[in-house]
Amino acid sequence: MRWLKMLCILVVCIIIGFVGVMFTIHNTDKVSIDLIFMQLPKASLSLWLIAFFVLGGILGSVLSSLAILGLKTKLSLARRKVETANKELSNYRSKTV
Repeated sequence: MRWLKMLCILVVCIIIGFVGVMFTIHNTDKVSIDLIFMQLPKASLSLWLIAFFVLGGILGSVLSSLAILGLKTKLSLARRKVETANKELSNYRSKTV
């Protein structure tokens, strides 16, 4: 079963590589990107598209990681508050009995 999974992953990687090569071959027009505050040099359209796609993936991963880290911090604080409340409740129950 493991070899089938590896075979499927290999086939998907080969297909993605083929699509990437075909994309690069068909988009060779030179363009320059104007970012209002600066203008990037002329390069092929496929290079710019792939570069911005990768940059978007990296930025998305970083921002998602920061959001998850913040949520984990809040969860940790909430768990500590619940633990403290449970200790106080058990102390109160032991005193009233």
